[in-house]
Amino acid sequence: MEIGWPTDVQHVAHVTFDRFHGFLGLPVEFEPEVPRTAPSASAKVFGVSTKSMQCSYDSRGNSVPTILLQMQKRLYELGGLQTEGIFRITPDNSQEEHVRDMLNRGILPQETGVHCLAGLIKAWFRELPAGVLDTLSSEEVMQCKTEEACSQLAKHLPATEAALLDWAINLMADVVQDEQHNKMNAQNVATVFAPNMTQMEDPLNALMYAVQVMNFLRLMILKTLKDRKATSKASSAPQGTKQNSTTTNCVYVNSDSVCGSTKSQN
Repeated sequence: MEIGWPTDVQHVAHVTFDRFHGFLGLPVEFEPEVPRTAPSASAKVFGVSTKSMQCSYDSRGNSVPTILLQMQKRLYELGGLQTEGIFRITPDNSQEEHVRDMLNRGILPQETGVHCLAGLIKAWFRELPAGVLDTLSSEEVMQCKTEEACSQLAKHLPATEAALLDWAINLMADVVQDEQHNKMNAQNVATVFAPNMTQMEDPLNALMYAVQVMNFLRLMILKTLKDRKATSKASSAPQGTKQNSTTTNCVYVNSDSVCGSTKSQN
C-alpha cells in the first residue's frame, strides 16, 4: 500500500528548555501537565545531567540547579544549621521517597524535615551521572596536603563542577560555623559528604579514595572559614577597637533570600 504525502501540516509550536527560565514556547494547553518552570527537562531531578536542569545563581554568582538552592533555603529556614547531627543522621526512608517524588514534579512539600532535606542534598550529588570530582585524578587529590594546594587543584575543574563544588563547600562551611549547636566539625561534615562527590565501581577502591576526598573537602572547608574570617576582619573597626562583627550567609532563589548570621567578637 502506498502512503501519500501529508497535507495541511502546521507547525504550531517550537518548545525549548532554557536552564534559567524553564520551557519556552510551551502551548498554554500543555501547562497543567508540564509546568513552564519545570525543575528539569527530564522527568526527574536526581540522577540526571545538570545540563538538563533549571539553574539559578547563588549569592556567590555560581550557576547551580535551582532544586539545590530551594532545598538549601528551606533547610536554613527550618534551623537545619543548628540541628545536632545535620547531614549525619539518616532520614526516614518513606518521607525521603515521598519528597523525592514531589521534587521531580517541581514541588518541595512544606512538611519536609531538616534531616530529609540534608539527605536529599547528599543524594543529589551521589546520583549524578559523574561525580563532581571525577575529572580530577585520584593521584592529584591524594597529593593535596595543604589548604592552598587543594584550592589550586579545584581550579582545574570544569566550570559546572567548579560551581557545584564551591556551592557545596560553602554549605559545609555554614554547617561548621554552627558546630556549637550541631556538633558537626569540618572533619565530620567532610566525612559524610566525601562518598557522594566521586564515583568508583570498585567498592574497596571507593572506600579508600573516600578517605582522601574527605581530607580534600576538610581542607577546603577550613580554607573557606579562614577566608571568611579574614574578610570579616578587613571590614571591621580599626585595630584596638573592640566590636562585634556578624558574618551573614544568604541563599538566593530567584528574588527570595534567607540568611543566617554567625556573630564573633574582635
